[in-house]
Amino acid sequence: MADRTGPVRNPGRLREPAAAASTSGMRPLKVLRRRPSRDQPQEVEHPARWSRPHVRTLAIASGKGGVGKSNLAANLAVALGQRGARVVLLDADLAQANLDLLLGVHPRFDVQHVLNGEKTLGDIVVDGPCGVKLLPAASGVPDLAELDDYRRECLLRGLSTLDLEMDLILIDIGSGVSRQVTSFCLAADDVLIVTTPEMPAFSDAYGFIKLLKQHGLARAPHLMVNMADTPEEAEETTHRIRLVARRFLQLELDAWGYIPFDPMIARAVRLQEPVVTAFPNSPAAVAYRALADLVWEEFNPDPPLRRSRPAAPEKLEA
Repeated sequence: MADRTGPVRNPGRLREPAAAASTSGMRPLKVLRRRPSRDQPQEVEHPARWSRPHVRTLAIASGKGGVGKSNLAANLAVALGQRGARVVLLDADLAQANLDLLLGVHPRFDVQHVLNGEKTLGDIVVDGPCGVKLLPAASGVPDLAELDDYRRECLLRGLSTLDLEMDLILIDIGSGVSRQVTSFCLAADDVLIVTTPEMPAFSDAYGFIKLLKQHGLARAPHLMVNMADTPEEAEETTHRIRLVARRFLQLELDAWGYIPFDPMIARAVRLQEPVVTAFPNSPAAVAYRALADLVWEEFNPDPPLRRSRPAAPEKLEA
């Protein structure tokens, strides 16, 4: 597209980039609708007439790989499902997907089939643990690593066409700072930045927050420290990132606590099962459920449905 500096500026009008589609080796996007009944005339609706989903969306991202972001996304989704939330989990690491493995499901189709015009988003939905609905992505498909603006916007708007009752959409964003990563983050209602106490990880996390701010992030992201050995280590990491963000970016990051380092997570990965169901009493599982309670209280507009949060881990303050 002509505009290569940011997300789609006018969501009401979309133009198909025919040249971009042909050069990328992917077929032009076809719009598939469910087959109508005999007494209902067939109608094809262009994606430009779709709207962004009205359900609250939370993008889970990180400045670098290897910080446990996908594990956090999968376990958070399942923990929310355990407390009754209706969660849709989108694997937006489109070229290197692994949420299906972490959840122990085996999808036949994925986002690649949607973007090629072979399936709709509704066709690829997979039922995961505790009622979680997974929209799986492909693995080892370089063409999906950098979608053009049109296809990315069609994917986001396509979420509104799902015939599902949803309370929350979680988007597991790929690692790094590519245009695709930043575009997904800017399209979400809220962004959760995941880091670890290691110096390279939280340095890259701050750099990614700075990049989002430069691209016009609407509200300050949330911050989560993963794989912390002690509460003091997590608190120090949180304090340092919040301090530099406040001083140099004029952003007040919302600290969402930490997930402790727990060898049970690695065992659960080998079992291809979320740790919150495989080892529900492990420290990580307890922390994931506490995070789910925090997210539910933050996003759920109906106070009677809220439940009290467990005491640990507590929300960290700088």
